[in-house]
Amino acid sequence: MTLSDSTPAQTLGSTASDSAGASKKQCRATVGPKNQPTSSMLIDDMPPMGIYETLYRFKDVFGAHMGTKNTHPWSQGFPLTTPLEKFGGPELPPSVDVTWNDRFYPKAWGHPELRQAVAGYYNDNYGCGIDPENVMIFAGGRPGIYTVLNFLKEQVEVRIGNVEWPAYLDILTQTKTNFKVVPFTKENNFHPPNADYYDRTGLNASTHILPVISNPSNPTGHTRAGDELKELMELAEQSKNGILLDEAYEWFHEGSVSGMQYVKDLENSNVFITGACTKGLQCPGIRIGWVVASKKNIETLSNYSSFGMGGVSHPSQLYAVKLLEPSRVKKAKKAVQEHYAWQRTRYGTAFKNLGINVYTGDGGFYHWLELPEGMTAKELNERLFEKGAAILCALDCDMARPHDKSEYVSPYGRFFRFSFGPLLPETFESDMELFSGVYLQYKKDIGIE
Repeated sequence: MTLSDSTPAQTLGSTASDSAGASKKQCRATVGPKNQPTSSMLIDDMPPMGIYETLYRFKDVFGAHMGTKNTHPWSQGFPLTTPLEKFGGPELPPSVDVTWNDRFYPKAWGHPELRQAVAGYYNDNYGCGIDPENVMIFAGGRPGIYTVLNFLKEQVEVRIGNVEWPAYLDILTQTKTNFKVVPFTKENNFHPPNADYYDRTGLNASTHILPVISNPSNPTGHTRAGDELKELMELAEQSKNGILLDEAYEWFHEGSVSGMQYVKDLENSNVFITGACTKGLQCPGIRIGWVVASKKNIETLSNYSSFGMGGVSHPSQLYAVKLLEPSRVKKAKKAVQEHYAWQRTRYGTAFKNLGINVYTGDGGFYHWLELPEGMTAKELNERLFEKGAAILCALDCDMARPHDKSEYVSPYGRFFRFSFGPLLPETFESDMELFSGVYLQYKKDIGIE
């Protein structure tokens, strides 16, 4: 049968229906009670990041997704995406123009305008002398981190703090990276000295060391700045050393902080600095991040992109160029620092008044908190779920745990991360009223005065 433009629609519909019916019968015929389920060809060890596990559990208990009406995203790591008007923050660009040229494939290493804008940002703000060729653009900060770790040589040993961003553990596990945990304790105030990351005790001469550090820290807020940060970068540039410094929270500290300020010879180093539009630039949804490194290392990363990524969205990159306009950056950085310092102080005071131990540093937009003895963050979270709120249990930030944490007992069972990143200034009282109500009832129920 030949179908033409004049073929009645009803005939076409009947033919399609008959065909679909036959296909369904054939499919049904191949599925029977004797057939065994086909095992997946994909790996089994692929749990979601801990934050997502919290969100899934929250929905199971509360019956709605976090972010919907009457929910409180204290577990969430995103900033406000509206202007910080109280502190003079600039407007966020409402749109970006897309031309015929922007619909071509993007370059593997990033849009020339954005690479120039990122290089210019570091040169203007930290006195660097880097070129656009020292910058590679990724679809957010974490793909850059993943890519660096995925292509490390076998003789590289990663050092990572005992308490860090949950996704690091997932990335280290899936990339089969060799890593060692650096202790984070009350005794070192969850802020070990730089030298602990480069301790060569027990290593052979061929092993190279690459610490992975978030600075300011997610989740503790502790920050390496000034002479301490300078010392860290000096260690990173020594023979057989390197560093992957995740600066997602760079602006969330007085004066802002970047290891790039202290790098002496980027071209002859294994220094990798990651940044993004996600936090300080208040645009997590455009998924733009970058890695700054030697031109040789950037070439390796871009070669991977040529076959493994295919580049990053042109419109998103052009939007990021607008965000990085120098006069806008100056206003935005000041507003971010002042707004979140204000929020950090008042939430910290409120937690202290409740008798909760506060171990937070002076950066980021999280509080690192410890419950009284006899309480656990997991039980507190279960009670918060019922009220439409959630925190992040420190278990998820524990880099010493196995990937499957179902039977693991963390030394941080009483610790949790509270995010004030997405919270509006006007919700402070209601947030603390809800939290304190759940917290005090929990204490009462278990007999803690």
